[in-house]
Amino acid sequence: MLQNIRQNVQGTTAKIVVGLIVISFAFFGIESILVGGGGSEIAEVNGEPIYPQQLQQALDTQKRRLIAMMGENFDPTLLDDERLGPQALEALINRQLLMQTAEDMGLVISNAEIGALVGSMEQFQVDGVFSPEVYKSVLSSAGYTPAYFKQSLADDMLMSQLRSGIAGSEFVTPTELEVNTQILTEQRDLRYFSIAREDFSESSQITDTQVEAYYNEHQEDFRTPESVDLDYLELTLDDFREPVEESAILQAFEIAKKDRQYQAQNRVSHILFEAGADGELEQRVAQAQERLASGEPFADVARELSDDVGSADKGGDLGFTSGDTFPAAMEEAIAQLDPGVVSDPVETDAGTHLILVTERNGAEEPSLEDMREELRDSLQAEEARIVLLRTVESLRDLSFNAEDLAYPASELGLSVERADGIQRSQNEGLFANPALVEAAFSEDVLESGNNSEVIELAGNRFVVLSVRHHNPPEVKPLAAIRDQVVAAVTEEATRAAVTRQADSALAQLRGGVPLQQISDDQGYDIQVELGVNRGSTVVPPEVLRRVFELPQPTENQLSADFVILPSGDAVVVELLQVSSGEFAALPEAEQSQLQQVLTREFGGLIDNEFQRGLRERADIIVL
Repeated sequence: MLQNIRQNVQGTTAKIVVGLIVISFAFFGIESILVGGGGSEIAEVNGEPIYPQQLQQALDTQKRRLIAMMGENFDPTLLDDERLGPQALEALINRQLLMQTAEDMGLVISNAEIGALVGSMEQFQVDGVFSPEVYKSVLSSAGYTPAYFKQSLADDMLMSQLRSGIAGSEFVTPTELEVNTQILTEQRDLRYFSIAREDFSESSQITDTQVEAYYNEHQEDFRTPESVDLDYLELTLDDFREPVEESAILQAFEIAKKDRQYQAQNRVSHILFEAGADGELEQRVAQAQERLASGEPFADVARELSDDVGSADKGGDLGFTSGDTFPAAMEEAIAQLDPGVVSDPVETDAGTHLILVTERNGAEEPSLEDMREELRDSLQAEEARIVLLRTVESLRDLSFNAEDLAYPASELGLSVERADGIQRSQNEGLFANPALVEAAFSEDVLESGNNSEVIELAGNRFVVLSVRHHNPPEVKPLAAIRDQVVAAVTEEATRAAVTRQADSALAQLRGGVPLQQISDDQGYDIQVELGVNRGSTVVPPEVLRRVFELPQPTENQLSADFVILPSGDAVVVELLQVSSGEFAALPEAEQSQLQQVLTREFGGLIDNEFQRGLRERADIIVL
């Protein structure tokens, strides 16, 4: 199995999994570099501790992922530590178990594998080419050192290798293929007729006694929903927008013109020489300069001599820059170079570069009028956001100590808004937001009568609310909902009549009366479907599901039943014949597809069972 594991780490699935992990690390960052030690452990897995710092890091990362996924629909209630904590701890325990297993099995990840994966990550590339400078910048902004990032990446690759190998060690036997084919590609012949609900609804005679009895037995169905009438204050960014002076717009325009999207685009190649022994660096640079001076193509020299593994095999190509992609020393040299001319050696933290501008594209500078509205909006939003956040902080203090929202509103020059009849299942308007509904019906606000906290919503919006009146559920009087009750009684009586008719037809069928004769006597049209499979769309799904549950008919025993559809119609169905599928009869493409599906399914099952087994055998202590 070890060989299988090592092979599987090269697969597409493993690379995608690891790629997603790396992207999330680079995008979301981490709260600390060292997560072990410095405090009492919160759990032990086979004697190895899990520390609070690790749990906090896992929680913070999970929160950032949720925020990124939800976007404008961000719901702060989903970020509660009590909700996420148990899940995060379980994930840490599983991770610890997998890492211990991988180490016990002697699995390793080579530096070459890590380097190749890092070089292929898009977040470290410029125009599709790995950039050492971007790599260091992204890691720095995410809170990583290169050494710690590589170690974290190696751990995740190791777990991916282990799980891929375990799943890949499973295979589908010919017998399993045949059995699954018999079930999945099975075909059934059937015939049926429908009993229409509408044929019975008009014949139902509803009495006052039935209405009153139904009302009394189903009062829970006729209660008003619980609701609250709210007072609230809402602050938005637009509330604080102010006119912008022309001078500020002009200044912003000059800054915008210097933005990279309006600058010339230079396509750059380089040859990188990392530091070596004394004199070795100078000798290598001089050798490259001599070969270039003799007319040898820059790309050929880069492929042979460059220490930048991400660009060397592409002839040193780094893609385009607008003046802010590479270190300042490189950008300064690029700006002064004519296309086709090789620079003198340029020093950066990464090493020594020989630079070549292979292509230069100019960009049209926008006019002030083209950008005026955009600049005005940006400047207004920038200033408004500052005032908004200051006002929010004042509102937090004022509303926390106030009996209602009148005083905070008067102090801040705001108007108290009202919203009546807000329900727990509110699905429209401002209070469709789950965070606001949860606050309105919380014990602190609903029962204790306090103002809520100031709740942050997407789009720079903040809301604080209080309950003005609570409307508990109550049974509506019969007089007010009589038509509704009559409709319910009628529907119940109609469905009962349809069911009786279908039951009678089924009894006749089982008693030996042919389906054709029953349908002729009652005026129903028979539908016949041959060779129906489980994915058929020609038969109502409820009928299809029941048909594939029925036993195969025999000479002495028919197979039939009836189904009530959501519409209220009844369908009486008779199963005529069952034809099992054969794997050999499937087209080659379908055989391959089925085998792949079953392999993935069985692989997932064995992976789940493997992890469950690890948990059962492990000594896990949660403190």
